[in-house]
Amino acid sequence: MDFRSSEPAGALARGPRSEDVLPATATTAVKVVIVGGFGVGKTTLVGSVSEIRPLTTEETMTQAGVGVDDTAGIGGKTSTTVAMDFGRISINEQLVLYLFGTPGQERFWFLWRGLFEGALGAVVLVDTRRLEVSFDVIGRLEERGVPFVVAVNSFPDAPAYPVEELRGALDLPPSVPIVPCDARQRGSGKDVLMTLMRYLQTLATTQEAS
Repeated sequence: MDFRSSEPAGALARGPRSEDVLPATATTAVKVVIVGGFGVGKTTLVGSVSEIRPLTTEETMTQAGVGVDDTAGIGGKTSTTVAMDFGRISINEQLVLYLFGTPGQERFWFLWRGLFEGALGAVVLVDTRRLEVSFDVIGRLEERGVPFVVAVNSFPDAPAYPVEELRGALDLPPSVPIVPCDARQRGSGKDVLMTLMRYLQTLATTQEAS
């Protein structure tokens, strides 16, 4: 596994790096999960927005996955997440998001139960070249009652569709936000997370009013 945040034993003995310390002004921490099918860009999104060095559990893809993992449309992919990705981002001085990226292959979905424990909401990352890999992911979120927004990741050869056409293809209600995203760009990823926070606030306000 690739634990990018690992440090030599001596460094660990000195405690966390200054850039990894939680801001003293933080008063609220929220757990968010980044989900999606195999190869949609979850690890990339967590890594691009995280203000700390992200933790990844990527392994090199081997022959063992041939015939098991559906690699159609992602032929250049050479590694895959086998447990989770982890990062952190401060939305403002008080609010901090802990980001947990889930593995995309169905054979690792048994890990989702623990990753979803305590999560306030989720981002579903989709690839318009392979929308079908998102169906089961969205279904699982709906079964668990986890609020989510959909982020359409920008791939160079991916077809573009109107939002309402995507909504129909994914069978989503009008209330669920669908936003464009470039998982490689920190600003774009942060916009997606802000959309999720606003959506969660709207849901909370509606529930209080009712």
